[in-house]
Amino acid sequence: MRKTSRTLLMLFLCLTGALLNIAINKIFTAGGIWILPLYLDTILTITATFLGGLFAGILTGALTNIIGHTINFWGWEGYFFAICSITTALITWVFIRLFPKEIKITIDNISAETHNSQMFFKIINKLIVLILLSFALCLVMSVLGGLISALIQIFGSSPADELRLSALLGSTMFPKMNVIFSEMLSRIPINIIDRLISVFAGFGIAFGIKKAVVTFAKISYSDL
Repeated sequence: MRKTSRTLLMLFLCLTGALLNIAINKIFTAGGIWILPLYLDTILTITATFLGGLFAGILTGALTNIIGHTINFWGWEGYFFAICSITTALITWVFIRLFPKEIKITIDNISAETHNSQMFFKIINKLIVLILLSFALCLVMSVLGGLISALIQIFGSSPADELRLSALLGSTMFPKMNVIFSEMLSRIPINIIDRLISVFAGFGIAFGIKKAVVTFAKISYSDL
């Protein structure tokens, strides 16, 4: 019964994360309050991966694409972009495994530091690894997103609104380049900003949630 409850809670949190991803995308995407055409639809996917691991991140990312694209349906090809959301969780998880002391959120990560120099170097190490994660996501998402977008343009028949920006940038920046490489390269300028914001926001939210849970647990334990 307890295991079932935990599973249902995780599913609920992943669904909530997916809905928040969609809401953030609606607010901040092109035509929203940002001038830049950012998507920012992986913030809670990154948060879920930091807190719940690979499966939670993959589920949140997949639900984000499935629900979001179903709401704003323009063609079945759009579901292929779920690969990007799932890969975001996978890369984030790989970085957590490679740099557990730097970015894995545990009780030790959020406990008070007694030495200022230790805290300083710990913060610097986190910043470096999170920036590296942002650049890795930018590169992989530009390649995957560009490839999917190019294949949809070549073989698809649906008028994808999501493809207009990359097509415009590609035709402006790389007018004579092959459509696949044009789609990949034209995504990099936007993706680097998008991923830096998403990674730091996702990590910050995860850190805040973990700290709140630990603080609440300490308060509850002290009342016993």
